[in-house]
Amino acid sequence: MSDSPAPLADPHLVHDPVAGDGPKDVVILGSTGSVGTQAIDLVLRHPDRFRVTALSANGGRVALLAEQAYRLKARTVAVAREDVVPALREALTAQYGAGEPLPEILAGPDAATQVAASACHTVLNGITGSIGLAPTLAALEAGRTLALANKESLIVGGPLVKALAKPGQIIPVDSEHAALFQALAAGTRADVRRLVVTASGGPFRGRTREQLAEVTVEDALAHPTWAMGPVITINSATLVNKGLEVIEAHLLYDIPFDRIEVVVHPQSYVHSMVEFTDGSTLAQATPPDMRGPIAVGLGWPERVPGAAPAFDWSTASTWEFFPLDGEAFPSVGLARHVGQLGGTAPAVFNAANEECVEAFRAGALPFLGIMETVTRVVEEHGTPDTGTPLTVADVLEAETWARNRARELAAQTAEARA
Repeated sequence: MSDSPAPLADPHLVHDPVAGDGPKDVVILGSTGSVGTQAIDLVLRHPDRFRVTALSANGGRVALLAEQAYRLKARTVAVAREDVVPALREALTAQYGAGEPLPEILAGPDAATQVAASACHTVLNGITGSIGLAPTLAALEAGRTLALANKESLIVGGPLVKALAKPGQIIPVDSEHAALFQALAAGTRADVRRLVVTASGGPFRGRTREQLAEVTVEDALAHPTWAMGPVITINSATLVNKGLEVIEAHLLYDIPFDRIEVVVHPQSYVHSMVEFTDGSTLAQATPPDMRGPIAVGLGWPERVPGAAPAFDWSTASTWEFFPLDGEAFPSVGLARHVGQLGGTAPAVFNAANEECVEAFRAGALPFLGIMETVTRVVEEHGTPDTGTPLTVADVLEAETWARNRARELAAQTAEARA
């Protein structure tokens, strides 16, 4: 292991852009989503530690975005949808009052990328989906510390991210990878035997493949532990999220796929574990609350007091662990496969899944049809040519093909079921 490349995320290394003596300047991408709103809650409770300079959002919740900008006194507000700018300006005026100067407004598909490269210490990328790749690359190229909650940008653009990231520049915000990050601080890479990524099992834990045939969208959105957006929640139901996390762990920590294991832990108390060569296993555990991982991403190497609730150890509790049922949930195995293929294969997997999740939500695909369709798209894509370096254009071209093909297959399925 000593001759392998340095990991992207290393708790022993701290990337520290030039900062003043006051609060750490932070840019929040995806501010109106689940991660973004919880990050803002953390920032507002710790104004001595953090100051938000810019926010970005898709534009679907302009009233909330305007309220966030006002409460945080952000200098810049960015929206991906140019058509909502008048409504955003009106909402900002309502918050600030007539005659008060409003924040700078950026709009368009590149707005988040612009603020990701703006002057700050840390960029929190809480965007959902592979559209987060360009902002991730922009933040890294600008030399910012990247608190990464947008796993898809790393999945689809792994080689591109690795080429830009400096040692210690990426701090993972996913609960599982924040857990691994913290546990890895207890030893060196040469001490690591394997990584153990935990999964809640989602709403369908314990069900057989046959029992999953008739589940509904409402069933899939009823996550037993976490409150997340619909795409991430359905990814948890299929366990695609866990497959993506296996690829992410491989890229972040430079651990081979055969030494990354997934186990089901329904309580979601242990967020992941690191097994060391001496037989010791370190588990990072907190009650399910994303503010803890967000605090690690924003504050590392310092801890943020009171970031999230702690356990009441005077109350009895039971923590369970089960093996993963690969037949009922083939997504993890498929993710390992595309991760080992490399190139554009992970981008194809991710893009096809995003389209299939939307088709499931629209009633065009049954639940099992999500992974059946993704598998077919991956198989049709085939083994990529790894002889040339991956480019952003390659990723975008592969994603476009995968999305189109997934839509075609989903339409055929819907027609056959009609």
